[in-house]
Amino acid sequence: MSKPSPTRSLKPFSPSSGGDGDGREIGNFILRAIPRKERAPILSSAEFVRLKLHQVLHEPGEAIKSVYFLNNGLGSVLTTQPDGKTVEVGLIGREGFVGLPIIFGFKTNGLRVVTQGDATAYRVEAKFLLSILPQSRELEKQLQRFSMMLAMQSTQLAACNRLHDVVARLARWLLMSQDRIGNTTLPLTQDFLAQMLGTRRASVTVAAGVLQKAATIEYSRGSVRILDRAQLEAAACDCYQVIERQKKIWQAEVD
Repeated sequence: MSKPSPTRSLKPFSPSSGGDGDGREIGNFILRAIPRKERAPILSSAEFVRLKLHQVLHEPGEAIKSVYFLNNGLGSVLTTQPDGKTVEVGLIGREGFVGLPIIFGFKTNGLRVVTQGDATAYRVEAKFLLSILPQSRELEKQLQRFSMMLAMQSTQLAACNRLHDVVARLARWLLMSQDRIGNTTLPLTQDFLAQMLGTRRASVTVAAGVLQKAATIEYSRGSVRILDRAQLEAAACDCYQVIERQKKIWQAEVD
């Protein structure tokens, strides 16, 4: 997967406004959760950027120069094999952050992170974030908690890719994606779905056909529209509920 054209920055915005670069309320959950005094220096130094479909944010082995607080959209965390094949091991939406290795003292990423569809994010220089982290106790806590959430999700997805059939995995993936994007229409191609699920394109075609025949989704070239969320949950493997249940347990423990 090649890197697309450079990210386009938007106009600067006021950190005191409480809004994003499009004039809307800040969407990233981590930035919304921290005190204003910790959020202000991040927003003052950040670039509010538009990210394009399949834009590579981090590559394995490359130095992490910038980190991203996703404001909307979706990022896939991929493990890459020596032959170039990829499998998705995590999903990041507006609840999260791209660049976790730096908060644990690492300088490079071991995984590829790619956007799925258009997105916006607050891009911050890694060095700057590290410089303010010691004085930003709540931010550090929120990043550590998200790291645990993502690790739990990745562990469950590893089991899912090994144990469950393609129809159940596709349904689970669509549910997780919709949760993060907040839209019933998802910009997807069969090739990309096959990469995400670690299977053949033909298998994705069959699985999408099963869900479409049941009037659960509507699949057309380049996009999937969810027609019946309840049916999609019924078709998904238990992994979706396992992940959601653990997230709620942990959230209740820190509220």
